[in-house]
Amino acid sequence: MEEDKSSNTIEPQKGAQELPFDWPKQAWTHFELVRQKSPLIQCITNFVSMDFMANTLLSAGASPAMIHSVEEIPEFTPKALGVCINAGTLTPDWLPGMKLAAQVANQSKKPWVLDPVAAGGSSFRLKACLELLALKPSVVRGNGSEILALFKGCVDSNSKGVDSVHGSSDAVEAAKSIAQQSGSVVAVSGAVDYITDGDRVVCVHNGVPMLQKITASGCSVTALIAAFVAVDPSHAVEATASALAIFGVASETGMDMARGPASLRTLLIDSLYGLGEATALSRVRINHL
Repeated sequence: MEEDKSSNTIEPQKGAQELPFDWPKQAWTHFELVRQKSPLIQCITNFVSMDFMANTLLSAGASPAMIHSVEEIPEFTPKALGVCINAGTLTPDWLPGMKLAAQVANQSKKPWVLDPVAAGGSSFRLKACLELLALKPSVVRGNGSEILALFKGCVDSNSKGVDSVHGSSDAVEAAKSIAQQSGSVVAVSGAVDYITDGDRVVCVHNGVPMLQKITASGCSVTALIAAFVAVDPSHAVEATASALAIFGVASETGMDMARGPASLRTLLIDSLYGLGEATALSRVRINHL
């Protein structure tokens, strides 16, 4: 492998398939870039996630901005290095700002990430998420049920809102199809995270089950993906996998001391802030499917 000096990412040598890709090194390189560049990430997100999302970005070295007003977006969004759009507490008043931010990000050639929260929960929500998907996000990150709802284009009668009723592996083919049709990288979160560009599929095996008991943990990792992709937009698959792995490692190290969901939430933020190279290199677990 050889290092791309312009972006500090690791490029596999052409024709050198026998050499394994050094995923732990790649994940750490992306994390270092976030810490060095401190990218400004605009977050249009739900009320439940704002605090955790902002603190996740800050602890990773990024700079969060919770800006959602239509009046501010044309002037502010071009200043951001990346945008995170989260459909959590969606209302008709917020949707125009989400669409405008996506359009301005595209015009400014800045990456943006879509989190289609509970996409299959209602017709209004599904329609909004599909309209946002049509604006071609750089990355879409959702759980199995959310990705399947986007793929099928219909409301899920068994929807449990933000909780997935499908495993991440159930949505891999749907994710590949969405990626092929939209041009977006699609990440499916779960016990194993799957990331695809429609061709390649990468698996991340980091994280702990108790993350399911912490509200907005998924929202926060989507924001972290936006930060990682912002510092390396030309390698969105690698940046997305790196963000998911680093967040997962932070949860694992936090879990070593946690007594329950509340303490894990705090310890995860602390672990992300203090994560060192040796821990990342020894604990990141990523492979190609």
